Amino acid sequence: MKNLSIDGLRTLVTVVDVGGFAKAGELLGLSQPAVSLQIKRLEDMLNCKLFKKQGQRQVLNQYGELLLPLAKQMLQHNDAIIQQFTSESVTGKVRLGIPSEFAARILPSIIGDFVSLYPDVSLEVKSRLSKHLLSSSRQDQFDLVLALNEQLDSGQHPIFMQDQLVWVGDLSKASEGTVTLVTAPEGCIYRRRAIEALQQAGIKHRIIYSNADLTGLTAALKEGLGITVLAKSTVPNELNYQSHTAILPELGQIGICLIKNSGESVNAVDKLAEFIALRLG
Repeated sequence: MKNLSIDGLRTLVTVVDVGGFAKAGELLGLSQPAVSLQIKRLEDMLNCKLFKKQGQRQVLNQYGELLLPLAKQMLQHNDAIIQQFTSESVTGKVRLGIPSEFAARILPSIIGDFVSLYPDVSLEVKSRLSKHLLSSSRQDQFDLVLALNEQLDSGQHPIFMQDQLVWVGDLSKASEGTVTLVTAPEGCIYRRRAIEALQQAGIKHRIIYSNADLTGLTAALKEGLGITVLAKSTVPNELNYQSHTAILPELGQIGICLIKNSGESVNAVDKLAEFIALRLG
């Protein structure tokens, strides 16, 4: 009797969750060839291909779509068993503050897994601009904050990982004269970095649309209203991105910090912080 690889199933789910083999490797601590090998072994075990080429991306085919929910169920059972026999009971309430792009793109699967492992922990998640999340006047609103930080060597908010900033959308339009931007409101790090980079490169630009929510920005980008800047790991699957083009300049790196504030549910906060750092770092 054959036995499916839990590591292979987790790799499959991660590739789908983050939208690519390279991103999955970054999350799992594997090289892209190692991710491809995990998928190949899974395909050999099941005697069928699981992905198909769609443009420049690999997406699930009919067999992959059939396997995905079954893989998630098996991973939940595996993680629940490990949790029951290796970890203490964790209870309490955690107020988590995160930027909207992380809320929409990365954290749903992470939070879902955490809740499955720690069902007695109550999570309250709110999305804000990183500027607001890091404000000292708002620290008592959150027990745990995941936020962007431009100061990569800052001691006040230590960086636990870095990500590449990229241009997102129909980048061909950047060669048609003035660059049109769709951005979050004033105070957004992405917005400021985009404007500064374009100004330094002597490229004319104008902001045509603002929305604090990633879903709204994604809709505007898909309609071709303009381009934006995001951290590479948060780019939605359906959008194209590049770190730079012949017209658009490099944007550099952005820091991501994870800050624990004092609260009543200290153990639960520590567990969630550990869980997020492990999955994102």
